[in-house]
Amino acid sequence: MTSAASVRHEHRRPSPVFLGLVAVMGVSGWAVWGGFAGVTGLAVFLFVVSGWIVSLCLHEYAHARSALHGGDVSVGAKGYLTLNPLKYTHALLSIVLPVLFVVMGGIGLPGGAVFIERGRIRGRWRHSLISAAGPLTNALFAVVLTAPWWLDAMDGVPVAFRCALAFLAMLQVTAAILNFLPVPGLDGYGVIEPWLSHRTRAQAEPFAPYGLLVVFGCLWIPQVNEVFWDAIDAVMRSLGVSDAETYFGLEYFRFWAGEPENVFVGLGLL
Repeated sequence: MTSAASVRHEHRRPSPVFLGLVAVMGVSGWAVWGGFAGVTGLAVFLFVVSGWIVSLCLHEYAHARSALHGGDVSVGAKGYLTLNPLKYTHALLSIVLPVLFVVMGGIGLPGGAVFIERGRIRGRWRHSLISAAGPLTNALFAVVLTAPWWLDAMDGVPVAFRCALAFLAMLQVTAAILNFLPVPGLDGYGVIEPWLSHRTRAQAEPFAPYGLLVVFGCLWIPQVNEVFWDAIDAVMRSLGVSDAETYFGLEYFRFWAGEPENVFVGLGLL
């Protein structure tokens, strides 16, 4: 009988690709902190994008790890436990599109999930936990990123780094909230799916490939967009992060438009 403990060590070791992403995040974060003239915007862009991809890797790893302990030992051989984004079943959905959405609209839309052999999983609670593990990881990452705020440890933190950190945290909050929506194809639906009748699941299944597109389309509706961002801002404020900090984080991120003006005034530093 195979078990989680039987998965080979090399199938658990973090991949060089993931470690490279962490290195890029660290170096670009150091550059943002240092405030090197002429490269702050580019450094913020690299810090946020690499940090966002790292969070996507952790999101998918959480799905795979919970599936492993739920009974699907096949995730090891598939490379899902190595945090290598190139091993995902849908690399386009899992990495490329989420990064594109960040660049285009400053929003952390969820990507495609790793392929879990659900037939190996026993028990509805385990199925729900596997689906919930990904967005819960985003939520935890958001809490960690905003720790300097709610621990009142922001003294001496450079403005650009502060704004970049706020923007990256906001992406985690949007990803967690969007992923928990009970829409077919998203993790929120995966949480409740085991508890639905067979007929309801069969009716919803054809819509799963289009769930992400439906959510993205709904966000273009002004009334929906307003409610959504009001909720995001409320969550960020509860973590101690101001609207201005996330706004200027996005402005720094879009370095091709020039570094933001009046950032000190916007953050109440002048």
